[in-house]
Amino acid sequence: SAFHSVTSVKAIVISIRKLALVVLAFTPSAAALSQQTATGTARQLSVQQWREDLHALMAGLIRTHKNVYHSTSKATFDSVVADIDARIPRLGRNEIIAEFMRLTAMVGDGHTNIYPTRDPVIAFRTLPVSLYLFSDGWYVRAADAAHSDLVGARIIRIGGIGIDEAYARMKPYIGRDNEMGAKFWAGYLLAMPEMLNAAHLSPSIDSANFVVEKDGKQRSVWLRHSGAAPSTPGDTDASWIRRAGWIDARGQDALRDPLWLRHRPDSTIFWMQVLPGTRIGYVQINQVRNSDKESFESFSNRVLQLVDTAHLDKLIIDLRLNRGGNGGLRMTLVRGLLRRPGVNSSGRLYILTGRSTWSASQFILNDMNSFSEALFVGEPSGSKGNAYGDSRQIKLPNSGITARASIYYWQDWHPLDTRPWIGPDIAADLTFADYRANRDPVLTAAIEERIEPGIVEQLESILERNDSVAAASLFTAFRVDPRHKYVDGHELLDEVALHFYNNRQWLPAVSAFKLAATNYPDVLRAHSNLAAAYQQAGNKQGEMAALRDVLRLDPSNASALSRLKSLENAPQ
Repeated sequence: SAFHSVTSVKAIVISIRKLALVVLAFTPSAAALSQQTATGTARQLSVQQWREDLHALMAGLIRTHKNVYHSTSKATFDSVVADIDARIPRLGRNEIIAEFMRLTAMVGDGHTNIYPTRDPVIAFRTLPVSLYLFSDGWYVRAADAAHSDLVGARIIRIGGIGIDEAYARMKPYIGRDNEMGAKFWAGYLLAMPEMLNAAHLSPSIDSANFVVEKDGKQRSVWLRHSGAAPSTPGDTDASWIRRAGWIDARGQDALRDPLWLRHRPDSTIFWMQVLPGTRIGYVQINQVRNSDKESFESFSNRVLQLVDTAHLDKLIIDLRLNRGGNGGLRMTLVRGLLRRPGVNSSGRLYILTGRSTWSASQFILNDMNSFSEALFVGEPSGSKGNAYGDSRQIKLPNSGITARASIYYWQDWHPLDTRPWIGPDIAADLTFADYRANRDPVLTAAIEERIEPGIVEQLESILERNDSVAAASLFTAFRVDPRHKYVDGHELLDEVALHFYNNRQWLPAVSAFKLAATNYPDVLRAHSNLAAAYQQAGNKQGEMAALRDVLRLDPSNASALSRLKSLENAPQ
C-alpha cells in the first residue's frame, strides 16, 4: 500500500445546529475617572477598581470561553495583563477601555469582543464622518451637512500617520475571525476620537486631524466629535443606511440606490424578485431569523417555489449585509436548493458575499461551498468553517462594561482546513467610483458570468488527453486573472488530482499533483501528494525527488526519511 496519505481540504462534514443570536446586549453602568463622556460627567473609578475590572475580565474569559488560549498562549496573556495593570495609573479612561478591547481581541475570534458601538456604558463619540475601506483606499463615504465638502475625499493621514499605518494600529482592538472582520469594524473605530487618542493618532479625546485629498488637492482638517457613536445592530450591517442630516456620496435619491442597498436591512429581513427583463431570481437575506410577518422557513419555501415555477436561468442569493441570527433556520433553504439540480448546477447558482457575511450566514456559505455547485462572488466572507461562536456576556463589576466570549467551537470543515474565509470564485470589489455612481460590480459580475465548463472540468478534460503543457497554460491564465485572486488554486488542483487518483488513473494524477507542486513549491502537502502518486505509478525516481522536497520543507519528517532511505537502498 502507498506510504503517503493524499490530503484535501474539501469539507466533508455538515452540522445541523442552532447558533445563538449574536446580539451584543449591554447594561448601563457608571463610567470612570474624571473625563467627560457623551452622556455627561462620569463617576470616577479608582485605580484599584480598574485593576479589579482588568482581572475580572481575564478571569471571565478563562471561565467562559471554550478555549481561551486557542490563538494566544497563557504566558502572553499573563504578560499583557501584568503590563496593563502596571500602566493603569498613567492611562485615561478611554485608554483603559481600549486596552480591555485589545486584551479581549487577543483571544482571536470574532464572537469574543468588546465593541464600543454596542455598549452605551463605554459612551465613545463619533467624528462627523463615515469612513469606508473601498478597494482603492479609505474614503469619506458620508458626512454631516456641515462637513459635506469632505464627502468623496480620500484619507491620506490621520494625526500625521499614513492611513495604512493608522488602520494597522486599530486592528489589535478588533475581535475578529479574519482580516475581513477588521475591515468591517475599523471604519467605526477610526471615526472615534477616543480610539484615535488611544492608538496615538490624536492628542485629544474630542477631535482629530485628518489630511484628505479631493479633486487632486490635499488639505488638513480638524474634526471635532459630533456626539455619541451610532449603535450597531447585532445581526445585520446597517452602516449603509442614510443618517438624518448627513450627505452620502451615493446621493440622496433612494430610488437610485443599487438593489443591495434598496431596503433597510434592520427592518427588511429578507425579500426577493425576478430581475426585470430577465429570468434571473434575486434573493436578499439580511438576517438569518424570522421576521415579524413571516418565518424564515416560509420565506425559504417561497424561494424554492420560485425556482420550481419561474424557469430561472440563474438564482442569485445576496448575503452581503447578513451578520448572523439563528443558524438552525437555514436548513429548509439549503436542503431545498441541494435537491434541485435545475438550479444547483454549474453557472446557475450564485452566492454574493462580503466582509459583513458572518456568523450564522457563514453557515449557509459553508454548506453551499461543501455540497453545492454554487459560485461565490464578491469579497471573502467575514468568518470561516472552523470557528468559535455563541458568545456569552462577561460584565465587569465596577465599570459595568460588557465583554463577550465564545462558548462553542463549530467545525464544518476538515480539521486540517486552515482557510481564513470562503474566498469568492469571482472577485468583484467595490471602488469608491462604483459607490458614488450607484453601481454594483458584485451583482453585475454574477449576472454577466457565462455558463461554461468550470476550471476543474476543463483541467480534467485536458489531463485525460495527457496534455500537461496545455493544463499548465490554462492554470496559469486562470491564476493571473484578477477575478480569481481569492481562489485557492492549490485546493482546485487537489480536486483535479484526486479525481484521477481515486479512480486509479496514475499518470494524469501525477500530472495534476506535479502542477500543484510546481506552482506551490513551499507547500508540504503538494510534494507529499506528488510522492504518493509517483509511488502508485511505479516511478521510483520521481518519488525520490518528491520525498527530497518533503524533507526540504520538513527535515524531521520521520516517515519521509524512512521511505526515502528504503528506496535508496533498494536493489537497482
